[in-house]
Amino acid sequence: MSKTERGVALVTGASSGIGLVTALALQRDGYRVFGTSRKPMVAAPAGVTMLVCDVTDDESVQQAVDEILVTAGRIDLLVNNAGIGLLGGAEESSAVQARALFDVNVFGVLRMTNAALPVMRRQRKGRIVNMSSILGLIPAPFNALYASTKHAIEGYSESLDHEVRTLGIRVVLVEPGVTRTSFEENITRPDRPLLPYDAARADAEKLMREIVETGDAPEVVAAIVVKAANAASPKRRYTAGNAARQVRFLRRFLPESLVDKSLRKFNRLPA
Repeated sequence: MSKTERGVALVTGASSGIGLVTALALQRDGYRVFGTSRKPMVAAPAGVTMLVCDVTDDESVQQAVDEILVTAGRIDLLVNNAGIGLLGGAEESSAVQARALFDVNVFGVLRMTNAALPVMRRQRKGRIVNMSSILGLIPAPFNALYASTKHAIEGYSESLDHEVRTLGIRVVLVEPGVTRTSFEENITRPDRPLLPYDAARADAEKLMREIVETGDAPEVVAAIVVKAANAASPKRRYTAGNAARQVRFLRRFLPESLVDKSLRKFNRLPA
């Protein structure tokens, strides 16, 4: 394919935020882009074909992939971006709420990947970009369950890449830092809040709102996704933004005790 005809891309969670900006960036880069959203959109982004897809439903996922194959005949790039957040103490969420979070953030990625892999194997070509987070690298007080989903995606993606590399398929991770989107406005709250955590949880939410205001633009993340999608010899991980690069460096090279102290200081927790 020529430089201006990259192939067919599928971006989940493309109705807003990072997903929307990424879909548009890939379209400008020469991809024929299909995006997904849980509900029908009034107006699709220019140049992007939007499909209704619930990543927690096997049938919905397969229908979306089948529709792309009928229309475009192939899938060259899958960007697993759909996800939800959860802010609260780990003890404050029931197992039911935790399962719902993992069903979107982890098993949603698994469903989409399992539906796309047979297509890519037949093509002997494909790239899967899984959206992780710096919270897939470090502890995250009052984001323990969300961070757990991103840690899971890290292990899943790196392992899967080794399994499919000889089939012409690569799996890579993009790790954004804090990004200026409406993500924090749509974040889930714990379904069984507990009084002992009220003050610290409120402080954690206040901190999140503060750092989001100075976070990276979603275009920063989208540019990294395009880079990861097109790299001839892709890296396993791509950090997006200065904060993400700093966190990755600190986690990799600093002693654990210093990382622990730094995290508590950043999260305004007692030493």
